[in-house]
Amino acid sequence: MHLLLLRKSPELDRGSLLQYAGEIGLDMKKFTESLDGMKHSKTIERDLQLAASLDLYSTPTLFFNGRKVIGDRPYAYFRKIVEEELAAAK
Repeated sequence: MHLLLLRKSPELDRGSLLQYAGEIGLDMKKFTESLDGMKHSKTIERDLQLAASLDLYSTPTLFFNGRKVIGDRPYAYFRKIVEEELAAAK
């Protein structure tokens, strides 16, 4: 579901969420009860506050030893950062 939500963003209204849940075969009764009951609202609010405190407003955002990388990047880009960080750690 996580990957599907990232691909479909920003289409994340209730109807779309129910459609996506059905597409991947989730238990629709359980999913709908959880969604409508806002079962995870405290966790979501906590995560939103954490993201705001870290100035995170884009997906994906990754950190490598404190280096913030925003957006989808090719493998070579990440490899270069990891190699630089490993060299700096020696």
